[in-house]
Amino acid sequence: MDGTTIICSKEDETRRMLTRLDDLMSWCKMVFKPKKSRSLSIRRGKVDKATTFTVAEQQIPTVNQEPVKSLGRWYDSSMKDSRRKAETLELASESLLAINKCGLQGKFKIWCLQFMLLFPNFYGHS
Repeated sequence: MDGTTIICSKEDETRRMLTRLDDLMSWCKMVFKPKKSRSLSIRRGKVDKATTFTVAEQQIPTVNQEPVKSLGRWYDSSMKDSRRKAETLELASESLLAINKCGLQGKFKIWCLQFMLLFPNFYGHS
């Protein structure tokens, strides 16, 4: 199993779902890796840093403790895009400078721009 997302509206529902999934995984002779998972609890529109969940008798780290990258985007407890905007601009600037300095002819630089910077997942890269 590559990835599973659980979205519940209540804390006890989430705990019950995690217990059921853990039982199912045990039945399948598989185990969760809580250290590779993240939890995010939102109460009244704000990140609740106190709520934690466990699976396989191990605590799942919160997004506050360890940010997570999903579909090429980083998520942290701030839940704001302002930092991501600055990171994206910096990465784009550095990448464009690297492409410009690479010594390739113009048409190959365009290829690098298109397939390595703008659409990196075209060839399965992330």
